[in-house]
Amino acid sequence: MDIHFLGAAETVTGSRFLLDTGKYRILVDCGLFQGLKKLRLRNREPFPVEPSSIDAVVLTHAHLDHSGFVPALIKQRYTGKIYSTPATFDICKILLPDSGYLQEEEAGHANRHKYSRHKPAKPLYTEKDGRRALKQFESIPFNEEFMPVEGVKIKLSPNGHILGAGTVQVKQKDLRITISGDVGRPNDPVMLPPSDLEETDYLLVESTYGDRKHTTQQPQEVLKEAINSAFENKGTVIIPSFAVGRAQTILYLLSVLFKANEIPELPVYLDSPMAINATELFYRHHELHRLSEQECREIFDMVTFTRSINESKELQLSRQSKIIISASGMLTGGRVLHHLKQHLPNENNAIIFVGFQAAGTRGAKILSGCESIKIHGEYVPVKARLVNMENISAHADYTELGDWLSHLPSPPKKTFIVHGEPQAQDAFRLYLKDRLKWDVEIPSLNDIYKIKHK
Repeated sequence: MDIHFLGAAETVTGSRFLLDTGKYRILVDCGLFQGLKKLRLRNREPFPVEPSSIDAVVLTHAHLDHSGFVPALIKQRYTGKIYSTPATFDICKILLPDSGYLQEEEAGHANRHKYSRHKPAKPLYTEKDGRRALKQFESIPFNEEFMPVEGVKIKLSPNGHILGAGTVQVKQKDLRITISGDVGRPNDPVMLPPSDLEETDYLLVESTYGDRKHTTQQPQEVLKEAINSAFENKGTVIIPSFAVGRAQTILYLLSVLFKANEIPELPVYLDSPMAINATELFYRHHELHRLSEQECREIFDMVTFTRSINESKELQLSRQSKIIISASGMLTGGRVLHHLKQHLPNENNAIIFVGFQAAGTRGAKILSGCESIKIHGEYVPVKARLVNMENISAHADYTELGDWLSHLPSPPKKTFIVHGEPQAQDAFRLYLKDRLKWDVEIPSLNDIYKIKHK
């Protein structure tokens, strides 16, 4: 079997791993590249292998850097099934059409205001394409072995990252390959810890935080201080958030602070149709997270959902102190950009970052200290207070990953470090080599690793 590293190689995003048996091809993850322009341009390139030659697609989870290229792959003549857990499918029903819609909106805005180099600017795919892609999904429950092609058995086991997220275990005869996906944390306030890995011959493991250990700061305390400070200054708090997973964690932490009377009773708005729909899924999938039905109900009672564009526009114009949670988490698009244009120039406001900011994204640029940021073709001054919540990530840090991997009964023959910036990958490579004495390699984009059976 050959492993083709078609994405998430020496970068975090664009997860795409092709397993080629010689007779069949299975693509594990089909994600969008995000961040730096040179990475985003890869989304416009022809797929590295002919999509019609792929026999099956398996998704580790629904985040767009793992699932967001599926509609484009189908447009390029992929006709097979997309296998995922039921929760991942439910989230993709939200994310994929919304991704197409946002691309159409961005292209339309660029054409109207003439700030795109492309004339006309076109979306990679449309909302209609996103909905059409859902017809090819097939849901597979956790820990249930299935056979997408003859002779290859696959199983997804929970890894705690977001609802439905799993580690992919592939078996062909005597060969075992494991692809970690994004791995959650053992003590996440909302999600359950990742399940133990089964013994494997070859392992592909993420390294988003391969060079960092999460701080011991309590995320509630950071939220409390930033919100109270903004309230004293009669300002507004903007929280750019990933719609799936992170938004729900923030809502839970806010509900805890409100119950303890540690923050004023400011109105809380969830201004992201995608995040609203994802929040509702927490009722449907109780078995996949820690929150009780009562805690979910308290979140719903606390927050105001702004579903329509008109409601979002009214929110932008409101001068009342408030908390707005809106997507996207890395400021790559969505309604949050309009809120930033309104609130970034005012030093009384606060912007709270609650997730990883990939290199080249607006979020990374703002946190690096830039004085202005380009939004919709215009430069917006950065004067609001910036707060970075570093201990709320849904990704395990290098010590948590190391502990998770150390429970394997025996070392893999080879471990590949993926899903990380080069510095993080190399630090994690050295950590695994020195601590666990493993054989570790960092693949480059389009590398092919040939595996021989025993």
